[in-house]
Amino acid sequence: MGHFSATSSNLFNHPAEKIYDFVSNPHNWKRTFKGSEGPDAELTLPLKVGDTWTELIKRSETFSCQSTWTLITAERPRKWVFQQIDGIGEQFDGTGGVPGITTIAYTFEPVGDGQTLFTRTLTTELPHGVRIHDELLVARAQPANIDGYHAAIAAELDALEG
Repeated sequence: MGHFSATSSNLFNHPAEKIYDFVSNPHNWKRTFKGSEGPDAELTLPLKVGDTWTELIKRSETFSCQSTWTLITAERPRKWVFQQIDGIGEQFDGTGGVPGITTIAYTFEPVGDGQTLFTRTLTTELPHGVRIHDELLVARAQPANIDGYHAAIAAELDALEG
């Protein structure tokens, strides 16, 4: 197996519970992560370990795909982890996609005075010789994309406080 991983951490001026509640709702992802169209159906929140949902992703006019995620860890407000097994890069019609495992982990570490260190780590494992679409690789493997996601989340949380 080959694998790649991207991690970034950013300090938030919000308590861990507030960040956790916002990011653990996949309906918020389309507001904060470039390319995410959010889930393809309504979800019952809070999600519980074992729940699954399909996220629609449109990276450009020439590339879109879907990811079916399963929640594997939900420890509010400390850690939230979800995973896709196989079908990586699958098209909206269910065709395509490659074998592999993608795991995304969110951790929330309080650092005092209502601040939280929020870390997002994405790891994809692929069998030898398997390739994913270049646009999906760039979206997943660039730590700067995580930083942009974190900045968008901070802006949304700030706006909620008015």
